[in-house]
Order: sequence, then C-alpha cells, then structure tokens
Amino acid sequence: MSKILIVDDDPDLIEACRPFLEKEGHEVASASNAEEGRRAIDREKPDLVILDVMMEQGDDGIVMAQELRRTGFTTPILMLTGISRVMVREFDRDKEMIPVDAFLEKPIAPKTLIAKVRELLAKQEGKPNARHRT
Repeated sequence: MSKILIVDDDPDLIEACRPFLEKEGHEVASASNAEEGRRAIDREKPDLVILDVMMEQGDDGIVMAQELRRTGFTTPILMLTGISRVMVREFDRDKEMIPVDAFLEKPIAPKTLIAKVRELLAKQEGKPNARHRT
C-alpha cells in the first residue's frame, strides 16, 4: 500500500479524489496549504504528493515543489492545475522552474488520476533509495 498526500486548498477536490485512491489500496492524507503540506510530508512520509499549483498564493504549489527539490526530496510530485496547457509547455522547457514529475488538468477524470498515480508509483519503485530525503 502506498501513502499519498494531497495538498490542495479545495476540500471538495480532496474528498472527490480520496475514495478512488483508497479503492486502489492507497492510504490518503491531506493538507490544505503549502505550510501544512510541508509538515504533513515530514509526518506522513508519502510515496507520492499530489500538489495544487494555486492555493493561498497563485504560485504556492510551484514554490513548494522548488523548495522540496532543493532539500533533496525525491518522491514523485503530481501537480494539479487549471492552466496546464500553458504550464506544460514551460515545464517541458525548464524542469528547474517547475520541478514536478507530471501535470494533470482540473477537473480530473478518476481513471486519468488513477492511471497517472500508478505510473508515477511504478517509476518510483524501480529507483534505488526510493524513499524521499528531507
């Protein structure tokens, strides 16, 4: 069973994703902002982080991802965004700017979410020292 942390300021999105992830056998934890998310990462030690781009500030998710990667955090990050078409183009050009493993555009179809979660977790399992460092 993998542990997934959802960091999003929309409680409806968290509660919409939770049953699909739990049905797949994952344990789901959540946080409603970047500060809470950082504490939850330390406490929960997730295998995957699902992170919203815009929370209290328009770039909270991007800043959080950058900070995590600077500290050696290697756990996959799946970023959720309502503006992904633009961001994905930039992401492909500059992974230091937006250091995440994948993007999904809101609203998210459950099958799409599950498929991306499976893909990212499978990639992580094949890496040495698959756990994150903080």
